[in-house]
Amino acid sequence: MHIPPALRHKRFFYLWLGLMISIAGSQMQVWALFWHIRTLTDQPIALGGIGLARIVPVIVFSLIGGAVADVFNRRRILFLTQSAAALVALTLGLLTRFEHINLWQIYLLTAIQAVALAFDLPARQALVPNLVPARDLPNAFSLTSIAFQTGAILGPALSGLVIAYSGQAAVYLINAASFLAVIFALILLGDVSQKVDRSRTNGVSLEAIREGIHFIVNRPIIFSSMILDFVATFFASANTLMPFVARDVLHVGVTAYGWLSAAQSVGAMIAALVVSQLKDLRRQGRLFMGAVLFFGLATIAFGLSTIFAVAWIALALTGAADSVSTIIRNTIRQLQTPDQMRGRMTSVNQIFFQGGPQLGEIEAGAVAQLFGAPVAIVSGGIGCILAVLLIARKWPQLRAYNGDEPILAGATAD
Repeated sequence: MHIPPALRHKRFFYLWLGLMISIAGSQMQVWALFWHIRTLTDQPIALGGIGLARIVPVIVFSLIGGAVADVFNRRRILFLTQSAAALVALTLGLLTRFEHINLWQIYLLTAIQAVALAFDLPARQALVPNLVPARDLPNAFSLTSIAFQTGAILGPALSGLVIAYSGQAAVYLINAASFLAVIFALILLGDVSQKVDRSRTNGVSLEAIREGIHFIVNRPIIFSSMILDFVATFFASANTLMPFVARDVLHVGVTAYGWLSAAQSVGAMIAALVVSQLKDLRRQGRLFMGAVLFFGLATIAFGLSTIFAVAWIALALTGAADSVSTIIRNTIRQLQTPDQMRGRMTSVNQIFFQGGPQLGEIEAGAVAQLFGAPVAIVSGGIGCILAVLLIARKWPQLRAYNGDEPILAGATAD
């Protein structure tokens, strides 16, 4: 074991640590919301409404958010988005504490937070290559995955305990406080330089947005990885069904539900730790597609599980596979995109990787409403596998990608 090289860059370390704390709070809220809705209604389709509330703002605002991240200071954007998300969590907590909460308020607040995310993610991902040199970028994204998965392990596990002992509102209030970690980290970063080519982007405009879309469509490696990400997560998204699986299939309570919800992140963090210790990743295209294929198989295993331990292991395997694919696809996209285009590339990517699981949750909720949660999960895993096979045939260059191809001019960090 050695200290990952990206952590030797002080400013990246500050952001990484702040994100890990904030993500734990955010993940507490995500899984608490699912449980909250299940206590308000026994209709699976109601959980699909969360997916709709999240994806519509992303579709509407994400492209604008990408153009903003390429023109305005990314650090300042993060100040605004993180503060807005904290206020939403605080509002959700207060409404719940004083028992003035219902479904439409949960959907509305979730949508407002999704608007903040539509501007936050392009700025945040595009900021990382400005904090580390290109040679350390794969390591930085593996560490970012570790931060996310660590938070995603602690968050769901703690959410079950907090709900059981302190009530639903406490989860939302803790999440509101967790955003202070990122805000403090942003203060420590100081000024961060970024490349802005105003002559090409013309500021935040339709022309700048079209330029970003045109760039992605004409990069088969980037575009095909986004397509695969979308269709795989669309079919294999079953997170919103977790309360129904816990209560109605595995017959466990809220504490066990929290640990079940953390299983994916345990597997993901282990996989990310392994990747962070590797100096070079080769045959990245095959590894990426193999990871998504394994993700589909593990999803099927989860859908067929009726024993808690088996279901937990299957979910951990889905998390490990997803972690590997996330690290590789993020590295490919950031290295093959010039700095002045990274915000727009990430914004388009956000529509794909947010749209897949969020729309998939609506699809899963509808199928579960008609045929039950296990059928929705198993059929989703099968759809994921078929998607991998079709995309491998359509875009052979993705399968052939090795990882040592030339870095696109202008794509290195300042």
